[in-house]
Amino acid sequence: MSAEPGKRRPPVRAVTGPVLGRALRILEAFGPRHAALTLTDIARRSGLPLSTVHRLAGELIAWGALERDTAGRYTVGLRLWEVAALAPRGQGLRERALPYLEDLSQVTHENVQLAVREGAELVFVERIAGSRAVPVHTRVGGRFALSATGVGLVLLAYAPPELQQEVLGAAIRRFTPHTVTDPQLLARMLADVRANGFAVSDRQVTQDALSVAAPIRDPAGTVIAAVSLVVRYGSFAPQALSPLVRSSARAISRALASA
Repeated sequence: MSAEPGKRRPPVRAVTGPVLGRALRILEAFGPRHAALTLTDIARRSGLPLSTVHRLAGELIAWGALERDTAGRYTVGLRLWEVAALAPRGQGLRERALPYLEDLSQVTHENVQLAVREGAELVFVERIAGSRAVPVHTRVGGRFALSATGVGLVLLAYAPPELQQEVLGAAIRRFTPHTVTDPQLLARMLADVRANGFAVSDRQVTQDALSVAAPIRDPAGTVIAAVSLVVRYGSFAPQALSPLVRSSARAISRALASA
């Protein structure tokens, strides 16, 4: 399925065999804005011949990876959700974290997000929308660049040095006039995250939102995820939110340690 803004994954044909690679390219044709596709759409977006798409789509439907609606369009099947739910970094983490995410949401009535890093991107594992909170453009399972969001800054700050250099050495996408694209300034921000134990993303993704995030650690002390609050810019000072977010992150870390 298509990546969110940020660095795209390598083409599947570069890392898989011919048949599996073509099947994965069909699945990658789907995305947040392309949830229902015709065979022609899939062929165009995947770059595969229509005859190949027709044959493999039938096999994917038989297995449950795809479904077909009454209009003849194809959608991602529930079988993929069942398999994805077995991923320990997703479902297992979410189950342990969810009570604390719900507590944080109930206390603040703001957006709460949980994310993990995959390569040079982040993946949102859970999101709870506050009843009166600022709108956000994230979704569970969605990907985003590490360099702009609060959770992304945390995950990048604790990423291996070689990955940090990869991100800082590449072109950094600008989302708003406040997005930090200077690699030297971004490197200093990452150092501050490690020193202070939390990150602040000030209108870097949208003009009206500010997020504060903190790291979640496994029993060995390795940062494996990040939790954040996303609020309307000007409604809270970051210093007022950081104790709440850090407390939730520590509680989730303890829950993981006791699993």
